[in-house]
Amino acid sequence: MAPETKSREPANTAFKQQRLKAWQPILTPKTVLPTFFIVGVIFAPLGGLLLWASNSVTELSIDYTYCDSRASNFPNYTNVPSEFISATFPQVSSPQQYMSDIKWSREVVATEEFKYTNSGVWRCHLQFRVPSELKPPLFIYYRLTNFYQNHRSYVKSFNANQLKGLAVPADQLKTSCNPMAVSNDNSSKIIYPCGLIANSIFNDTISNLTLTQNADGSKANDTYVLVSKGISWPSDRQKYGPTSYTPDQIVPPPDWANAYPNGTYTADSPPPDLSTDELFQVWMRTAGLPDFRKLYSRNDTTALQAGLYDVSIDYRFPVTRYGGTKAFVLSTVSFLGGKNSFLGLAYIAVGIACVVLGAIFTARHLYKPRKLGDHTYLSWNNPQGHTNGN
Repeated sequence: MAPETKSREPANTAFKQQRLKAWQPILTPKTVLPTFFIVGVIFAPLGGLLLWASNSVTELSIDYTYCDSRASNFPNYTNVPSEFISATFPQVSSPQQYMSDIKWSREVVATEEFKYTNSGVWRCHLQFRVPSELKPPLFIYYRLTNFYQNHRSYVKSFNANQLKGLAVPADQLKTSCNPMAVSNDNSSKIIYPCGLIANSIFNDTISNLTLTQNADGSKANDTYVLVSKGISWPSDRQKYGPTSYTPDQIVPPPDWANAYPNGTYTADSPPPDLSTDELFQVWMRTAGLPDFRKLYSRNDTTALQAGLYDVSIDYRFPVTRYGGTKAFVLSTVSFLGGKNSFLGLAYIAVGIACVVLGAIFTARHLYKPRKLGDHTYLSWNNPQGHTNGN
């Protein structure tokens, strides 16, 4: 007797035999045309609202890339070239009149951060006028261009356990942080924090804003305080902790060396506490595009009065060597966030396109309508859809 072969036929269930009830809309002019107009009527006003919210944001951007070479020597100021300035002041009708008040100056100073280097650094002074009072919150950003934080080797060059505070051994760091895992000298000490991202941190220092002239032209000398707290994501702060290394076990990254005596950590110059260094945390969240801005400081409580302001920036982060630029950005926010016209324009464009297409299709349907067939014939197992011999 031949052995019984096992049937490969699926079980006789609605799911396996594909008999589940299904619904598929039949696209007819009565359903498609109103959809076009409804989408257009909704998207166009919504896009207008988004665009209005974006345009209500006050934003001033000053590219100071060439401040060290093209600005006049302090205390003399010269006008910043117009191609380096982008300003939006929705409170005034002609913001261009305030462009002439945007000036820069430069001087060489010995900074506290780089006190262990023999040479000073350029300090760039930017002067600008605020035409009207700006309500808090107020944000200061730095903007970089042509900096590819999304490069594969760059993005992977860090060690999460080391950032949490664990004393990760050198052999493990050589896998995740190469080539910034250990020092190149004979000591072969561990670099803390290791990796390309940490080594290349943006290290220009942006000061508080100083009011030098009131709106009525009288002299002033008031400081508008900005803090670098609350600038990183709460989820990012949980990724960092005080290090478990002792100062004699580690060395700073190569680009941090000038901030420490002989380029080493000591008891008097200990390694940074990354759990409280929010500027570092912001930098470590890599950008997806080569042109980006990152939050540097903020003020959530005090309004910025109208007047002439001065901000000083210690010029240390090199950008010209890779063809990039850097800019100082002052910005407010709307109820939808910062300035971004793209989303509003996209909604308006989609809304207009839907209305135009709806009008064209409606005219075509009225001029030469297409006769629809009986859609009951679309069902293959419907007896009404078949006739004998046909």
